[in-house]
Amino acid sequence: MARDAAMSRVFGVGVVTDAFSFAFMVPNLFRRLFGEGALTSSFLPVYAQVQDRDPAVGKALARMVLSRVAVFLAGVCILGEVLLWIFWPSGGQDSAILSARMVGILLPYMPLICLVALMGAVLQVHHRFGPTAAAPIILNLMIVLTSVGLAPSMMRRFGFAVIDPTKHIMVVAVSVLVAGILQWVWSAWSLRSLDIGSGVICPESRAKFVQVIRQAVPMALGLGVLQVNTFVDGIIASYPTLIGPTIFGVAFPLQEGSMASMSFAQRLYEFPLGVFGISVATAIFPQLSREAKDPVAFRISMARALRLVMFIGFPASIGLILLRVPLTASVFQGDSFSSEDTERVAKILMAFAPAIWAYSANQLLTRAFYARGEPMTPVLVAVSMVALNFLLNITLIWTPLNTAGLALSTAFCAILQMIILQRLLAHRVGPMITGDVRRSWWHTFFASIFMGGVLSGAMIFTPTNSSWIVTVCVLLGLVGLGGGAFFVCAKILRMPELRWALGKQ
Repeated sequence: MARDAAMSRVFGVGVVTDAFSFAFMVPNLFRRLFGEGALTSSFLPVYAQVQDRDPAVGKALARMVLSRVAVFLAGVCILGEVLLWIFWPSGGQDSAILSARMVGILLPYMPLICLVALMGAVLQVHHRFGPTAAAPIILNLMIVLTSVGLAPSMMRRFGFAVIDPTKHIMVVAVSVLVAGILQWVWSAWSLRSLDIGSGVICPESRAKFVQVIRQAVPMALGLGVLQVNTFVDGIIASYPTLIGPTIFGVAFPLQEGSMASMSFAQRLYEFPLGVFGISVATAIFPQLSREAKDPVAFRISMARALRLVMFIGFPASIGLILLRVPLTASVFQGDSFSSEDTERVAKILMAFAPAIWAYSANQLLTRAFYARGEPMTPVLVAVSMVALNFLLNITLIWTPLNTAGLALSTAFCAILQMIILQRLLAHRVGPMITGDVRRSWWHTFFASIFMGGVLSGAMIFTPTNSSWIVTVCVLLGLVGLGGGAFFVCAKILRMPELRWALGKQ
């Protein structure tokens, strides 16, 4: 949040941030699909099992995964650089050239950050969480320092000449690559005491490596549908920057700055999803794997998880919709980021927000199929959702929704995906949305509407167009008021989900 807040104030919403957001999206897609997503999810339980039984085989497996994935990702990186050099024209508009240059700079960050995530999985099995948890701080600090340190206000204060924004953003892009190298060195240094290089590759380690890869491919497709949809959204939003203002002689409906606006809005809605939604799905995955052969226990666990996901996700959706403007202003507005930019990002956030609960439920339902050994079912659903998302994207951008149409398409596809996955799973294990689940959802809905009513009433009396500090204080007060209203309502309704969310039975 601090990183994006710094960049928004220094660069604002425009061609420069469009180019950086598009270029940064490429390594992040691989990180989410492979580094922190499917490959890690596939590798970690297998490695933990082998390490407990035979540490020598475990070391060999870890070495094979790290070395061979490094070679594969390095090959993908080199291929990407070659294709970029061949197909991206050296002429054309300046924004396209800037985007191409930054993609070229940031592509090598992709294998680095994926390897950092995999090394983190190895460390996690050995109960060492600090190094991987601290690694993103290196990246964020580098971006903040290069963004703020070379900002026009800072350069003038110390008597230096102000540098061109395009040169400034290139420095920021180079800092990302430097941060990736430092993150890799930091993780490799933390891994040295495990001595994974001493493991001898044997038939068992090779078999386990094949198992990891076979599991990872369908998991990447299933778990990555939200990231792929976001990537498709980003390509369409980047069209004015990458190609130009027209398409087939007709004015393209999106304007420059659409990609940056999307990225800023995504940062805000991903917070509840990353902190709560994915956490629930990750925590319950081992339990679902153990209960895969017991349909009754499986249904009970899924029903409880679905209740908890809705309990957290639905009020988060309501809160983001209502507080979208003060939230966006508090995090991003200032200097180069104007109040008009705030309204633009807030509109996109309002379109993403209604499906927070669905994004979270899809992570849960996809892992439920993996626990049952059916990885291809969510893959087929995911592929159809990507196709539908693209069709909706190229339709909705021509409506008054404009860039928000991309976000609304993603939200709609997530809700539809959740409904389809739930019904397919219920057909296999029996109904999960029973009376208790429906009653819980209705209670959550009522508590969220009550919270929304309290917030809407309070917002009538809050000041608008105020200073940044006043906006932040208003936001904190509204968040506290809304959270308190939801908490009180949940207590009155005696909702057990409140205890579950706090880690109690």
